[in-house]
Amino acid sequence: MKRFVHFVLILSTICSGIAAQIDFVFQPAKYNAITLDTSNLPTPVTEPRVDAFVQLEDVKMHYQVYGENKPPLILIHGNGGSVKSLREAAQYLANDFTVYLPESRCHGQSSDPGVITYELMAKDFMQFIEAMGLKKPVIMGHSDGAINAIQLAADYPDVPGAIIACGANSNPDTFKPYFPFGVWVKNIFEKDKLNDLMLTLPDFTEEYLAQITCPTYVVSGQYDIMWLTDTVYLHEAIKGSDMAVIRRADHSSYMSQDGKWAYVLATDWLKAKDLL
Repeated sequence: MKRFVHFVLILSTICSGIAAQIDFVFQPAKYNAITLDTSNLPTPVTEPRVDAFVQLEDVKMHYQVYGENKPPLILIHGNGGSVKSLREAAQYLANDFTVYLPESRCHGQSSDPGVITYELMAKDFMQFIEAMGLKKPVIMGHSDGAINAIQLAADYPDVPGAIIACGANSNPDTFKPYFPFGVWVKNIFEKDKLNDLMLTLPDFTEEYLAQITCPTYVVSGQYDIMWLTDTVYLHEAIKGSDMAVIRRADHSSYMSQDGKWAYVLATDWLKAKDLL
């Protein structure tokens, strides 16, 4: 019976998701559809100022820092990523921020304590912020990094100054079916706790998301791996948040366009909120 109910819920999610994708074409303003203008950009910083490790409670975390003497911004990579994933974005953002690129537990050169959840990663990043002596940093995450930003803001609402969640999903059931199927097949041949993470978590309820009090920007691409209905759900559940859907973008394109789109996305919103 439980499986049948779950199947019906998934089918309903797919139907409403397809309807939203069609609706976006005819009513883009409803989803705050935007196009990012990269015609006027600063010169990117080329090299990290710091490349080091910090010992946290459970993790020896690797991180890099770009820029200095500016407000702090933390960039968090996605599942399977590293400091290289958002390096170009950091190089541009270092014109306006001191940019910290930490590597999540079980990723890159950070240590692997054997278990990974978004709750544990949020705790790691909270401890990282404390270890760096940062006050109210902006936290910008992509994919799993966006989920980490949301989890951190809900679990530790006094820590972030603002969050920019790019390509987050509230639940694995809100993925378009091709994505979890691909992860599931991959997991058959090469079992990986990072795959398990995507297939089982998060589970962000409205009550949980209501704990977020900092300024929040929920962003996705028009052709992202989760349905647009989930982006709307996150936006509506996080009180006072803003939302944008980037035209003609997929899950990663707007974060990997040589850092240009990520820079414009962050700075335009932060300036509009008088946070920059």
